[in-house]
Amino acid sequence: MREGVRGWHAAATLSCVLLGAPAVGATQSLPGARTVPLRMAIQEALANSRTVADAEYDLEVARQQVREAWASVMPDISGSVSYQRNLMVQELFFDPSAIPGGGGGDPVRVRIGSDNTWQLGFTVSQPLFEYGVFIGVGAASRYRALQEERLRGTTQEVVTAVRRAYFDALLAESDLRLLEQSVERVAQTLEETRALNRAGLTSQYDVLRVEVEYANIAANLQRVRNAVAARKRTLMVEMGYDPERDIELEGRLDEVDPESLEVNTPENVDLIILAGIPGVLDSSLTDLLQVADAQRTDLRQLRANILLEEARLKAEKGEFIPRLSLFGNYSLQAQEDGPPNFFGENANQRTSSSAAGVRLEVPIFQGFRRFARVGQVEAMVRQNETRLVRAEQDAVNQVRTLYEAVDEALARARSQFRAVQQAERGFEIASAEYREGIGSQLQVTDAEVALRQAQFNYAQAIYDFLTARAQLELAVGLVPERPGEFPVAVR
Repeated sequence: MREGVRGWHAAATLSCVLLGAPAVGATQSLPGARTVPLRMAIQEALANSRTVADAEYDLEVARQQVREAWASVMPDISGSVSYQRNLMVQELFFDPSAIPGGGGGDPVRVRIGSDNTWQLGFTVSQPLFEYGVFIGVGAASRYRALQEERLRGTTQEVVTAVRRAYFDALLAESDLRLLEQSVERVAQTLEETRALNRAGLTSQYDVLRVEVEYANIAANLQRVRNAVAARKRTLMVEMGYDPERDIELEGRLDEVDPESLEVNTPENVDLIILAGIPGVLDSSLTDLLQVADAQRTDLRQLRANILLEEARLKAEKGEFIPRLSLFGNYSLQAQEDGPPNFFGENANQRTSSSAAGVRLEVPIFQGFRRFARVGQVEAMVRQNETRLVRAEQDAVNQVRTLYEAVDEALARARSQFRAVQQAERGFEIASAEYREGIGSQLQVTDAEVALRQAQFNYAQAIYDFLTARAQLELAVGLVPERPGEFPVAVR
């Protein structure tokens, strides 16, 4: 199939002279431009995507929340130590008459405390039974699983977006290349028509008709070049590149044979195998729907979110359950007059105490606040279940639509391939007959228009086939998430 769709590579330079435009080959490579194959574009997008980086940070936050949740079931141990220098020791007045037999007289000042005071203490608490805490550990793990799936989904969306942007740019390049070839063909026809006119074999009107056709086609060149540049900029943004950089792409949509890999160039083979699920039409729609139900990221996220909300519901209900915990403490105190010595010079200057116990907390009434929280979470669970049902229906519809789109695009490519072959043959016949004087210039014009349209349609069909495969792979949740997971052609 490839030989028939290489297009028209006539060596006509009139269009380049008249328009100041480069020849067809000049669209292939620019000095200093970096060549970026599709595989590299995917790798760069995954490495540079800020969206992926944001999802990775969300996942790291979730991992730390799991650690925090586990900390709630661990013992809580704290300690403190302090030193106090009493610049003026507190004194109290004591009435001797207050003591039987103490006599009378003036109150006596009694010193309370010492010049130096040290205190050391430790406290320990351990939850023995706290339902909400244990459920919180499970909820944190489910939140982490949700963030892992969101990262997976974000990665798949980035890969699909860069593939589509790459195919968009390739389609624009094909449009430009085919338009330049069309300009060359019309320019050659114009030269032949002028030569025939000078020989008196054709009218000036025929020359005028070709000149008008040439002007109409050539006027579109700059518009198409701008479209190529715009789509390349979009691709570079998806890749995390500076959109002002110059890049060149690999592959030609108008030369891709989607059914026979061996006749394609290595660059076109990569386009085919990196576009999406290989041999997708060999899989039944039922199989793809089953895969989508298990692997599609939006469904997995909704299910993970339901599990998370169910864990939150259990945690809220746990607020009705008593909490049991163990606690203990130890303290050491020392006092000393004169110069400070760490916790005193001898045991008579120190005293210690310790205690341990069990604490039971029973929630009795909190103004119906707990009932309201339970009701809120129950509603959120039901809401997510409803969203899941709708998402499952949307998934079935999308997979079926894309499966049919892949099949239709492939069938259209087969048909357009034959149309290109016939149009090329028709243009050759019309041109030969016109040069021999047995055909009209109108026939040549019609044949050229038919060839141009057939070539454009073939490139469009290949584009639709590749993009539909990429979207179908995303729809069933099978987009590779790391560069090393993408298939490699065996050559």
